[in-house]
Parts: sequence; C-alpha cells; structure tokens
Amino acid sequence: MKRIYKKYQHHYKDNFHLAYPVVISQLGHTLVGLSDSIIIGHTGKVPLAAVSLGVSLFTIFMVTGIGISYGLTPLIAQENGRGNRPYCGRLLAHSLIINMITGLVMFGLIILVGFNLHRMGQPPEVAEEARVFLGYLAFSYLPLMVFLTFKQFAEGLGFTRQAMNISIIGNILNIVLGVTLVYGFLGFPKMGIAGVGIATFTDRLLMGITMAWYVLKAPRFREYLQDFHFRDISAVVLKKISGLGAPVALQYIFEVSAFSGAVIMAGWLGSEEQAAHQIAISLAAMTYMMASGISAAAGIRSGNNFGAGNWADLRRSAIASYHMVLVMMGIAALVFVLGSSLLPALYISDPAVIAMASGLLLIAAFFQLFDGTQVVGLGVLRGLGDVKIPTIITMIAYWVIGLPVGYLLGFPLGLGIQGIWWGLSLGLFVASGLLFFRFQNITRYLERKAGNS
Repeated sequence: MKRIYKKYQHHYKDNFHLAYPVVISQLGHTLVGLSDSIIIGHTGKVPLAAVSLGVSLFTIFMVTGIGISYGLTPLIAQENGRGNRPYCGRLLAHSLIINMITGLVMFGLIILVGFNLHRMGQPPEVAEEARVFLGYLAFSYLPLMVFLTFKQFAEGLGFTRQAMNISIIGNILNIVLGVTLVYGFLGFPKMGIAGVGIATFTDRLLMGITMAWYVLKAPRFREYLQDFHFRDISAVVLKKISGLGAPVALQYIFEVSAFSGAVIMAGWLGSEEQAAHQIAISLAAMTYMMASGISAAAGIRSGNNFGAGNWADLRRSAIASYHMVLVMMGIAALVFVLGSSLLPALYISDPAVIAMASGLLLIAAFFQLFDGTQVVGLGVLRGLGDVKIPTIITMIAYWVIGLPVGYLLGFPLGLGIQGIWWGLSLGLFVASGLLFFRFQNITRYLERKAGNS
C-alpha cells in the first residue's frame, strides 16, 4: 500500500487540488434538487412525489446540457497543453452558440413534457403539481447553459474554484428563498411547490450571470479570450465541439434516463414507492455528482497530458483518479449503510416511506463503487477524445441490461421497487467493467506506441 501511495503521490495531490472544487460545483447541481425535496417533503407525500417526478425528468434535460457543454472542456485542455492559448477563446465563442441553441430547444421540450405527464400513467394529483414545477425549471434552463458554458471553459484551463464558490452561494440562496416561498415567511404567501420552482429559477439566473461576468472580466483569462468573438463562426469548429459534446450528452442521458425511467415505474407501484425512490435517488445522485467531479478533473488531466504527449503521466494520473473515487465512494457506501434509517427521516415523517427508502439506500450502498468507477472511466476517455465506444457501452449497460432487468425483477418477479433498483445496479456493474477495460486497452497502446517510436 505504501509503495502504491509513493508511486502516485504527486498525482493524488494534483488531482485533488483540481478535483475538489469541481466536486463541490457538480454537487451543487444535485443539491438544488435535494434541497427542493427536503423543503417540500414536509408538506406531504404528494408534493414530494411531484418534485421527485419533476426533478427526475428535468435531470434528463439537465445532463443533456451538461454533456453538450462538456464538448468544450477536453478541447480547451488539449489546446492549453499544446500552448495554443488564443484559440481557446475561439472555441468558447462556438461553444456558447451551441449551448444557447441547445437551451432554447430543451426549454420547449421541457414545457411539452410538462403538459403530457398524465400520459405517463402517473397519479393525477402528482402529475398536476409536477407540471407546475417543471414550468419553472424550464425557464431556468437557459441561464443554466450560460453558467455551464463559462464553467467548462474555466475548468478546461484548470481554474475550478470560482464555479465552486458560485455554486455554494447559489445553493444557499436556493434554500433560503425556497423555504421562504414554500412556507410563506417574511410576508410572502405560501406558494407550495411553485415556491421551490421560483427559488431554483432565481438561483440559476444569478449563477449564469455571475459565472459569465467572472470569465469575461478576470485578468487571468485575457490571453485566452483574444479570439473570443462571433465574427468568424466556422461550421468545422461547431462540428468539432458537437462531435465531442453530443456523445457525452448521450452517455449522461442513457444513465440518468434509466434512473428517471425507474421513477416512472415506481409511480406505477404507487406514490409511496415514488416518494421512497426520490429520497434514495437524491442521496445516491449526490454521491454520483461528487464522483463526476473527480471524473471531470480526470478528464482535464488526461486532456492536458494527451495534448502534451505525456503518455506515462496520462496513465498514472488516471489510475490515481480511480483510487480516489474508490475511497470516496467506499465512505459513501458506509454512510448509506449506517444512516439507512436516519437519512430518509430528513425528508418525510411517513413511516412506510421511510422504511421503503431505507431498503433502497442499502442497495445504493452496494452499487457505490461501480457508480464511481464507471463515471471516472468516462471522464478519462473523454479527455482522450474517445467518446463513441463509451456511448455504446452506456447504452447497452443501462437500456439493454439495467432497465429491462429492473422491470423483470420489479413486476413479473414481484420484487417491486427493490427489484427495479437491483436491475439498475447490474447496469452500473457492466458499465464499470467495460469502461475500465477500454481505458486499459487505449492507455497501454499509447505507452507501447511511444516506447516503439
């Protein structure tokens, strides 16, 4: 153990300093949904189920935006590794165009989904409240894409702390404003589920404005923004960024939509199962987003080393990221086991929902290591520009294996909500193994190629 630590010591240190702000920033996306669930949960199980449905469906659109925006990050990291700094501003301008178009399209789709929730077999009272909530989330999407554009640019250059600080302040604002509006404090009327929607929109609007202002005005980015303009938009550059962003978006969609599909199946079982699913998935999503922060840092390091041609450092840095996520997710699994009965009580006081959510948290503890290693594998491969095969892997793992097995266990075999979760666990296990195998093959090939040249 001591020998391994010494071998990777400086990679642990470098990766940690890059990763921890990204972890907190990524966690901020999930904490919005988590705080919304906790705030609204004590008003009843129907509003909690509605937030569960709304957050689960919106998360599909959100991770699509995160994925599309991520097409910028490895390109920035690679060009920075090559010392081609002015070109980074040109990439930013093109990425902003792509992300604004994405934002407008997603806004329309979210509104459309909100008006068709009754077609998904959900309880009518849940569908109606979820429609109201989704409407506010739709309006928050465009400022979210502005935030992501400038966040990915800064993080691609290794500047990760500002997005972290903005996310922390934004989440505090979301909680304070959400509690105020939901429960009618400070003279405001009690707005219920609309209150958490308005709070989330306000939070994301201010985060987008602040992140853009920081990047455009900070002296440290001046040399990178020399070519940031919209006078010479190139279809080739747009295609290059989209060629990375679209597969990454699909990777996110395949995984997150599998869990969102699970919340719809939970709705077929009843509002108690749906509320329990929301409690457990919001906690599991929190650890996932923390792992995705390590993944993003791993992608940045991989992109830098790939651009500079440092194959040995590329592989060691990536392996160090695997070690880090295993430790973090191991701790998370322990917390889920020890707190399986206590954590659900933060959301709701209904004994049946708490008992059901407790059982799901034990399953979540089981799949933590698989969830962490699969997302780090994706991050490393994205840094290398390898996105097509990983996209196929995620599709097979979640849509060919995870969801169908979950349905089989949950309904024909009668295991209910736990059966659905065991199916998703199998999908995570398959993704983790195949992505690690892909990482090993590519990085060992690069090392052999460098040794023979």
